[in-house]
Formats: sequence, structure tokens, C-alpha cells
Amino acid sequence: MSRTITAHMFSTLNGVVEHADHWQFDSFGPEEMQGMAEMTGKTTDLVLGRTLWEEWSGYWPGAQDPFAEWVNPVRKHVLTSTLTGELPWNSVIVPGDAAGYLEQLRQEPGGDIAIAGGIETIRRLVLAGLVDELTLTIHPVITGEGRRLFDDSVPTTRMRLLDSTQTQAGNIIATYALRSDTADA
Repeated sequence: MSRTITAHMFSTLNGVVEHADHWQFDSFGPEEMQGMAEMTGKTTDLVLGRTLWEEWSGYWPGAQDPFAEWVNPVRKHVLTSTLTGELPWNSVIVPGDAAGYLEQLRQEPGGDIAIAGGIETIRRLVLAGLVDELTLTIHPVITGEGRRLFDDSVPTTRMRLLDSTQTQAGNIIATYALRSDTADA
């Protein structure tokens, strides 16, 4: 049985996913925390791009909260062409082809495989058809600047809605999968 590959991003109404720490916390309630707990409870492997790995590995090993309790021991797979050698923090470098590596990882025993980012990493893997479930927590905020997950460089791509819910904090949590008829004719 193959494992599920997931990705989750916090988004504004206008699609900005960058710097969620600047706009999400006034609308992050118990339902959002529960959703994060459910996701981390099923996930045994985490895929990160180099930049996010460097940020997180500099902060989370010394942190003490529920997310740190999960992220510190979980296996981390780092997509990088610049880091070499042994990595600390229960991390390994993904050698070469990320798609082939993820397909192989999917066949190994374990729980879900979560892709934490960054933005380009998630975008590339969603468009390559490697992400089974893309969850967006859409916050009721519009921000004038910041990068979007799917910017103007992305061709028309069809998704199908797997699940959605509205939280008491006013967020929409929507989970999508790539449709097989993704490209416009």
C-alpha cells in the first residue's frame, strides 16, 4: 500500500502564502490547531526545501511546544543542490531526482509524507502530480504583497475539491487533488 503525500499552506484571500506569521495568528483558533494535530499525528516523514530546512533547523531543535515535539524526531528529507554531507536534526539530503525519490519513499512503510515547503517546492511537486492532497487554510485577510503559491508562471491547472470546512475563526480549510485533465486545450 502506498503512502499519501500531503502539502499544507496558509493563504490569504488573494492567494499570498508567504510570511503567514505576519497575518494568520488573529484568526488561528482551536479548529486550526486540531487540524494541525491530526496532520502531524499521521505524518512520519517531512519533505522540505533547503531554505525552509535551514530556517527550521536553526529554531525548532531548541523550541518546546507541541509542534516541536513532533517536528524534532520526525524524519526530514531535504531537497537541495547546495547542501552536502551528513545533516543534523534527523535529516537526509534527497539525492538527485525528487520525483523518483518521493515515489520510492511512498512505497516504504510509514505514515503520511508531508511536504512543508517552501513555496517553489510545493508548487513544483503539486504540478508534477506528486501531491495527493493539497490543503489550503484560507484566512479572511488580504495582503498587498507577498508571493502566491500559484503565480502567473503556472499554466491553467485543474484541481478537484476533496473536502472543505469553515472554522469558527472564519477560515476556510479546503483540500484539493490534481485532476487528470489538468491542462487547457
